[in-house]
Amino acid sequence: MTPQRLDKWLWFARIVKSRSLAQKLVNGGHVRVNRDKAQAPAKAIRHGDVLTIAVANRILVLKVLAPGTRRGPAPEARLLYEDLAPSPSSPPISDDGEDADEDAGGQGAAGAAPVGREGPAPGRRERGSGRPTKRQRRQIDRLTDKG
Repeated sequence: MTPQRLDKWLWFARIVKSRSLAQKLVNGGHVRVNRDKAQAPAKAIRHGDVLTIAVANRILVLKVLAPGTRRGPAPEARLLYEDLAPSPSSPPISDDGEDADEDAGGQGAAGAAPVGREGPAPGRRERGSGRPTKRQRRQIDRLTDKG
């Protein structure tokens, strides 16, 4: 395999939407090639290199299988790499809206919070937080004699 520019490969593999975004990603220090931080977007990558990319609140670990020749459709782009990152497994959710492992002292495996989770799942909120619903607002109005 002939070497290819890192930013170009990231764009061909559809990791980012544009080459300028790929360059910003590399210059920002969010890309590692074989555990070494990539210093420049022009860094040459080859078949077998392992890329670690921190993008959009997740970490991708990709093994380069082939150079890109064009930015084709997504199925064609997936042939350029092998995903080495473990598949994300969602923790079981109980009926009351809380995670099952929070009932056991609030700690997951090895006593640490799961990687990539800083709060409740998107679209969910903890009970009692946030704005009141319309029904709750009407109950509050009745209680305070505003309605």
